[in-house]
Amino acid sequence: MNKIVKIKKGLDIRLAGMPTAETERFKPPLCALKPSDFIGVTPKMHVTEGNKVHVGTVLFHDKNHENIVFTSPVSGTVKAITHGEKRAITHVIVESDGHDDSLDFGKAEPSSLTRNKLITKLLQSGVWPVLRQRPFATVANPDDMPKHIFISMFDTAPLAPDNDYIIENQLDIFKTGITVLSRLTNGKVFINVRQDSKTTSALNIAHNVVVTAFAGPHPAGNVGTQINALSPINKGETVWYCYPQDVITIGNLFLTGHYDSTRTLALTGSEVKKPRYFKTKTGADISSLLEKEVTNTNIRVISGNVLTGNNITNDNFLCFHDTQVTVIPEGNEYRLFGWLAPNRRRFTSTNTMLSSFFKKKTFTLDTNCNGSTRPYIMTGEFEKVFPFDIYPMQLIKACIIKDIDQMEELGIYEIDAEDFALCEVIDPSKTLLQKIIREGLEFLRQENN
Repeated sequence: MNKIVKIKKGLDIRLAGMPTAETERFKPPLCALKPSDFIGVTPKMHVTEGNKVHVGTVLFHDKNHENIVFTSPVSGTVKAITHGEKRAITHVIVESDGHDDSLDFGKAEPSSLTRNKLITKLLQSGVWPVLRQRPFATVANPDDMPKHIFISMFDTAPLAPDNDYIIENQLDIFKTGITVLSRLTNGKVFINVRQDSKTTSALNIAHNVVVTAFAGPHPAGNVGTQINALSPINKGETVWYCYPQDVITIGNLFLTGHYDSTRTLALTGSEVKKPRYFKTKTGADISSLLEKEVTNTNIRVISGNVLTGNNITNDNFLCFHDTQVTVIPEGNEYRLFGWLAPNRRRFTSTNTMLSSFFKKKTFTLDTNCNGSTRPYIMTGEFEKVFPFDIYPMQLIKACIIKDIDQMEELGIYEIDAEDFALCEVIDPSKTLLQKIIREGLEFLRQENN
């Protein structure tokens, strides 16, 4: 390990419902791929309803990059292809037969293959979409040579899963995945760990692999924070990134020759009877799991964490990249006097509540925003939780007015929507900052194309 990077700006939000180190198996009856999980992807279908598929059978490809395919996470039958506005495909749902019959893409020793052959195997199997790139957080372009590849080994978001626990018995598979990634770039593979991580000594396995420890509050675990600290992105540069379970998926492909869509899912939140881990599949339908594990019906089911996750209350299909589900109360109950009522059980980032004096207290929070959208005002609060060397308020305004020159000058290429999640939490104007940043990035991406 070369150094320790200390992140001083940020905010830890301690919620009730942390998962215990206990894992069970959950076999979902249905799995779905949602094209909306992949920014910039326009799906072109390879299957129709009623088709039989194996694990690794191509369901659709990206019209803009025909070699990037998206494959079935389970074997069975294509149950439904659902559409939304303007006939856009929203779900490709596969009914599992429980057998996990898989296509064989062939075992291979990564160190013996050229970069092009490694990429071909990742593309053909459907594993490639686990790799994303900055800027824009799109699926990595296989025609590009990334400046570096980043892997965030830990997550500091509320109730985040413990990746050390998840990969502790899969280190050999993880190392194989790292070997593959180390051959996909001429730059470095940055593996970023928590300062007290127990797996650090096992990760430095290739000449261009750099292990760096991070310390500090959230968003120290965000890959954007780590990129900014180690190798900021300039205009025209591209970096790729992924997460520990993605690396294991890559390693399994080369060790077994099969696409293994297994995901260790952390079921978390105050409304879960017993928060813990479940081994399941990518895109799993967790409806039956929620019926058993959750008693309250007035809830919000979030694929991901409470800061950046997606509301899946109506369909209960996991999003492709998520390894956490958070269940919290729905915030649709009126509170007498609102935030004016003194309460030590209410979370605050300032000293307006008694709870601010109990630094290690955990909170049960709902989705109530405690107010409606208000005029956008300068407060100076964003800079207290935003660790980038960027002016957040000015960048947000540049995104609102779609001023490309200002967006670029203010560092738009270094950030993604998730990097503004804490700003959104403490924003007194109740503005949807992540949505503004995402729309700004998407506008810039389309202009560049």
